[in-house]
Amino acid sequence: MQSFNERVTDRLDRMRPAEQRVARFFQENREEVLIGSAAALAAQANTSDATIVRTTQALGYSGLDEMRRALADELRGSLSPAARLTKTLGKVGTDLSAAFNMTLETHLQSLEGLRRTISAEHFEKAVSSVAGARRILVFGLGPSSAIANYLVIQLTRFGFDAASLTNTGLLFADDLQKLRKGDLVIILAYGRVYQELAVLLDEIERRVAGSLLLTDTLASKLRERVDLVLPVARGQADMLSTHTATLGLLETLLVGVATRRPAETLASLEGLNERRRKLTGKAMKLSTKGDP
Repeated sequence: MQSFNERVTDRLDRMRPAEQRVARFFQENREEVLIGSAAALAAQANTSDATIVRTTQALGYSGLDEMRRALADELRGSLSPAARLTKTLGKVGTDLSAAFNMTLETHLQSLEGLRRTISAEHFEKAVSSVAGARRILVFGLGPSSAIANYLVIQLTRFGFDAASLTNTGLLFADDLQKLRKGDLVIILAYGRVYQELAVLLDEIERRVAGSLLLTDTLASKLRERVDLVLPVARGQADMLSTHTATLGLLETLLVGVATRRPAETLASLEGLNERRRKLTGKAMKLSTKGDP
């Protein structure tokens, strides 16, 4: 089976000029291709939705979703964390200034990517699902477990009943005991459908729980199994994974939720401030922006 680059090389000369330009755009912006809608990609490439779709078909794919799956499979199969870091270090060498600037630029690009890929409609739907949830469970493994725990802390401060699902292996069965009908499960999942995620999706369906998925490459594969997908890139697709966009998106959701239920949020934070005062003997102010 041909790789993505091999398909571009073999077919480029037979493609129309507009399609050639889009194919090169695909090559140079793989992380955007993995998560962006046809409309978002068209806007970034200064072309039409139809040209985006025609280019994927000219490359031998049935459409954008199949091309995304192929790109995601290539990345998963060829790039280990060590390989990603090696490529990252190859770009910055031993120059600390280059490391600083390139990393910040990656973060900025990831955050700008959210503007292009998260529509106002999807953001409003996500905020409504969180604000209206009876109880919220947050799933994340590996580095995402720290982000899941952070979100749980913030949601609890805002007055929600929230808990994390961050165990692996057999202990994850204990985590799943927390799941109840009507819960909302926020899923942080990237790269592949590992066993814990597969079992969680089965349990969400069995227990009739709500679901919100934040992901980079799994949108097309899991879109039919969750209520809403919010696409989030983890930096450049072939370089060291970064989590700035995930954290940024979650914090926009927190502010959105506080906007939807200001009285409840402020009352909960005032209660926390009062308990802090009792512990320290002095007043401590805690804002909705996430003080320590």
